[in-house]
Amino acid sequence: MPEIDLKYLPELGGKTDYGIGAIGAGFIMKDVHLAAYNQAGFRTVAIASRTPANARAAAEQNNVPRVHDTWQDLLDDTDVEIVDIAYPPDQQLEIVKEACKRDHVKGILAQKPIAFTLEEAIEMVEVARETGKVLGVNQNMRYDHSMRALKTLLDGGHLGTAVVAQIVMNARPHWQDWVRAYDRVALLNMSIHHLDCFRFLFGDPERIICSVRPDPSQDFEHKDGMAFYVLEYNDGLRCIGSDDCFSWADGRISWRVEGSDGIAKGTIGWPDYPDGSPSTIDYHLRSEEGVWHQPRWQEQWFPQAFIGTMSQLMKAIETGTEPELNGPDNLRTMALVEAGYRSAETGRAVAVADISSEAGIA
Repeated sequence: MPEIDLKYLPELGGKTDYGIGAIGAGFIMKDVHLAAYNQAGFRTVAIASRTPANARAAAEQNNVPRVHDTWQDLLDDTDVEIVDIAYPPDQQLEIVKEACKRDHVKGILAQKPIAFTLEEAIEMVEVARETGKVLGVNQNMRYDHSMRALKTLLDGGHLGTAVVAQIVMNARPHWQDWVRAYDRVALLNMSIHHLDCFRFLFGDPERIICSVRPDPSQDFEHKDGMAFYVLEYNDGLRCIGSDDCFSWADGRISWRVEGSDGIAKGTIGWPDYPDGSPSTIDYHLRSEEGVWHQPRWQEQWFPQAFIGTMSQLMKAIETGTEPELNGPDNLRTMALVEAGYRSAETGRAVAVADISSEAGIA
């Protein structure tokens, strides 16, 4: 059969020259967001950070023309049409509230997790809705190229009915200092990528069973240094996640989906950053006995996937539609995270709909 067009790259809209104002100058903004935007030809007009010296360094590295002393000053900059936030989750709500007060701001891209609690996330989405601002969430693993390719195979029916899926991470995150103030670590900051991707690929699960444990190598108080979970779907599908943040050698993230008509498997090219490598996908269709397709590309999750997270917001602003990574949808990911914590605390399976109902999520 002819090769399948896996559509692993984002589709850019017609207007990509919106003025971007970057809030935050840590690793993820300095080395990933801004690098991706420069590669795509997007226009970052200003940056601000809690530490002005860091903002100046990030601006110099990425040719950002204007540095503001505070994020409040950046929000007052009328050249800023899109606010791109990479701040700790417990601080993003305040910034979003203020950004929504500026008439010149058309859209906001909030880093994941968008908030520390589900209640704060709901408030953020409501503020954006009331003020007519387009709110996107930087769930960037949805724009990892192997995840886009896998989604194409699933949506095209090439794998048939999905039976079991898994994501296995053995990789040590470089926890940011702000994580030390939280007792929620792995599920909220790392597993949220995988939980959101399972939703992206297969829709909302009915239940989650989750087990966590602290990471013995960390010197701060926390509940979940590692997280292990099963998502249950009423049609029988089971999605399994194993997020081992303790691993200190040969870091890797692998995934696999088995369906009635095909198998797909691959790797995520993040753990070897900054050297970097592209994510991969191999797939085998039952109709082609013995044949494994192994398409490859040069683009990487860090930084190129972040072209997709920003471009989907620009496209939504241009067309007056909801972004793919929209706020209301992300509330369901946050509810799934919350259900995971409740399952871990109670030792029982938790219905995700119960969490959504309690929070008033339609």
